[in-house]
Amino acid sequence: MSSLPTKPNQKPNNPCFSSGPCAKRPGWNLSALQDALVGRSHRSGEGRAKLNEVITLSSEILGIPKDWKVGIVPASDTGAVELALWAILGSRPVDMLSFDSFSAEWVTDVVKQLKLSDARILHADYGELPDLRQINWAHDVVMVWNGTTSGVKIPNDEFIPQHRDGLVICDATSAAFAMDLPWEKLDVVTWSWQKALGGEAAHGMIALSPKAVKRLEETEQLRPLPKIFRVLKQGKLNDKIFEGDTINTPSMLCVEDALDGLRWAQSMGGLPGLKKRCDQNLKEISQWVAQAPWVEFLASKEEFRSNTSICLKIVDPWFVGLDDKEQKIVFSKITKLLATEKAGYDLASYRDAPLGLRIWGGATVETTDIKLLLPWLDWAFAFIKSTY
Repeated sequence: MSSLPTKPNQKPNNPCFSSGPCAKRPGWNLSALQDALVGRSHRSGEGRAKLNEVITLSSEILGIPKDWKVGIVPASDTGAVELALWAILGSRPVDMLSFDSFSAEWVTDVVKQLKLSDARILHADYGELPDLRQINWAHDVVMVWNGTTSGVKIPNDEFIPQHRDGLVICDATSAAFAMDLPWEKLDVVTWSWQKALGGEAAHGMIALSPKAVKRLEETEQLRPLPKIFRVLKQGKLNDKIFEGDTINTPSMLCVEDALDGLRWAQSMGGLPGLKKRCDQNLKEISQWVAQAPWVEFLASKEEFRSNTSICLKIVDPWFVGLDDKEQKIVFSKITKLLATEKAGYDLASYRDAPLGLRIWGGATVETTDIKLLLPWLDWAFAFIKSTY
């Protein structure tokens, strides 16, 4: 057995590497919330102004076209995606891209809950992408841009034609504020506050293209919709929802925190600056993986690798030789050891994903903290292995 590496003597300044809720922006503390409109109505003039500012800043940083409608909706990205699925799908066939846990959940929604008989599933195992050439663009298309639980991203927009008969519904929750999104080739885009800018949970956002708005207004409602999925009023889009008059009551503490993250994003140079930080984090991990014999990326190809939800698998022959039950025990010991040492929290892969490490590399994570984490990963694996 190789000798046990020396226990690292320096820990990340911020050991939070969760993929949601994600690390707060560098330097964050509770004083960031001192101007929160607590005890006041979100429908007051001041409340609406803050909500509208979240919409405006998000649109500016992400480069959303001026003729799109952007709104805040309940229930995080899940609520935003399901609003789109329930309110829009059903008037034409739909192609579903499935290559991680959440895209598989949208398949479940469409096939088992909405029971759409003309849904076609384009599936790929973890670490892979479906064959994008098989998409029928006369259909509606539902996809995630970045697999939060697989570490696999869609590398470019070349596969999407400029002219499409159907709508493209894109869950971008771990891609927004980290990757370029081809707005001219998408129709519905969703994300949440808790991901790339480290906001608080339970608030989602949805962006609708003019084509998506037209579909909503011109297609007869195909099913009953709960209040939180209703964006039409008397058959027309309720514009007030997209100006800050939310469907239900948001947390004004969370609103203040979202504004803090957006203002920080601006100070980092907007989307180009955020992307650069994410890419640096991925580069640091890539260099480490290249020399660490016990791990590899879950994503099979380099061009597929996410720069936010960075997923790794353990390939050490000793570990691979263990049965599934023992692998889970070993892996639990590794992650618990890292947490006990306060070197890294929440590093386990998503519960439905293959067993492995998941390191959030979004812009709110400092590359220096990534660099300090990696020797701890080597140490923790070698330490647990030495006990067997």
